[in-house]
Amino acid sequence: MIHGHRRGLTGIDEGLDIKVGTENGQAYPRISAVRLRELVARIGGARDRFLVVQRIPDLPDVFAQVWHEKDGDYRLEHRLSEDEFYGTNLPDPVRVAQLLTGWARQTAGWDAGVGWEPVDLGPREEVPELPDEVREKVEERVRTRLRCGYDDRKTLTEIAEDYLVKGDERPVSRAQAARLVDRLWVERVTEQAAWEGVTDPDRLSRAFEALDASGITARENFGCCGGCGLAEIAAKREGARGFVFFHEQATERAAEGSGLALRYGGFDGSAETTTAVGHEVLAALRTAGLSAGWDGDPDEAIDVEPLTWHRRLVG
Repeated sequence: MIHGHRRGLTGIDEGLDIKVGTENGQAYPRISAVRLRELVARIGGARDRFLVVQRIPDLPDVFAQVWHEKDGDYRLEHRLSEDEFYGTNLPDPVRVAQLLTGWARQTAGWDAGVGWEPVDLGPREEVPELPDEVREKVEERVRTRLRCGYDDRKTLTEIAEDYLVKGDERPVSRAQAARLVDRLWVERVTEQAAWEGVTDPDRLSRAFEALDASGITARENFGCCGGCGLAEIAAKREGARGFVFFHEQATERAAEGSGLALRYGGFDGSAETTTAVGHEVLAALRTAGLSAGWDGDPDEAIDVEPLTWHRRLVG
């Protein structure tokens, strides 16, 4: 079993290493046991009948879920692997929440005292192996995005499936893409388990959170390139005096060891505001413990380096 790594950032250790998704599209990462109990008690109404609970970091074929309709029992299920899936019916939401909390904490014997029954998974789909030349190209692309650390398995699967598409030619099926991504994802999760303490991307997130709270719109891995990022950031300007972001191409360069270039500015378009925002960004980065360089020129990017890009996967 691969265990999640609890990060030493303010607020994170207070919750469980899980992400809860709901039928109505809400997501709740690292919630407390109390909040999890509240969510279980809430479900049962229209378009709000189930919760899906995954670990952080997410692991393929490992999750728990609960379904409830008003006046009915709670259907609780958990999956251990590709082949092991179990479920039970329970009348008490408090007991359901207790079981989910034990599952989240990976408490020994969390599932004891319940009559679990196997869930029929149906026949397993046979997935043919990819030709080596195709597999190697797709693996390279997926590993690059894994090092960046922002994509979940669903997004990575879409990337892998579409990467080599030419016209009507689709050399990688959805099932092949998913299997490849799951294998590389587990490799990366195993690798990141060795990272100790707060990483540079953690520090960067802390700086961006502080900037966002202070009235500077701060976005990570935002837009595919600088031009798209600048065009899209304007939609985030309400109530903010300026912005800072880095785009996906910059993330990939940082993940390869080249440092990180930040774009910033003022929403009024003036050089004075842009310069002021630049100084605030620089101060926030240094307060977070990062090295950053900038000569005060509002036309120049702020460079964050040296930078060890260990961004933990979430899912």
